[in-house]
Amino acid sequence: ETKVLGIEINVGRTGVLTPTGVFEPVTLAGTTVGRATLHNQDFIADKDIRIGDTVVLRKAGEIIPEVVRVVSHAEGSVPFHMPEVCPSCGVPVTREEGEAATRCTNPECPAQLLRHLIHFCSRDAMDIDGFGPAVLEQLVSGNLIHSPADLYELTLAKLTGMERMGQKSAENRLNAIEKSKQNDLYRLLFALGIPHIGLKAA
Repeated sequence: ETKVLGIEINVGRTGVLTPTGVFEPVTLAGTTVGRATLHNQDFIADKDIRIGDTVVLRKAGEIIPEVVRVVSHAEGSVPFHMPEVCPSCGVPVTREEGEAATRCTNPECPAQLLRHLIHFCSRDAMDIDGFGPAVLEQLVSGNLIHSPADLYELTLAKLTGMERMGQKSAENRLNAIEKSKQNDLYRLLFALGIPHIGLKAA
């Protein structure tokens, strides 16, 4: 048993808002657990999970922590509802009929852009070495890139103007971008993050 300290909302690369429960840390199957996905609004409503509640956690398949049930509600607690606007960009969110997911519909949402770029540069996608989450976050926050296509417009001057980016590092990254142009087409298709187009379909 543990207590629900809060519910955080993360925005994924396809715009889906995922609620994550933050708990008083407990030891489960040998590890300390303080967070678990709450999946979507339906999951939260079905179990009536509220901030301040005492809940039972377990590890599904000995690996993934999940909320089994609510033991008791905190005094004065209120049912949780997903936000009406995206926590990253403030644009109203939507939920299609028959779908469990709540989505941000803004194609220029910063949270979506960063995750989309991380996916684009990942090993199974365009496999661009040297463009991990930290570097991509710097590029986005520095207004240097607004889409994956902008990676291919990066110059030595732009990169060396970034914090903690020396000439050699910048050259290596530009070489990695250049090398990615030789990839098979399926990698690009997968990297674009088209709904329902996974690696095998691509």
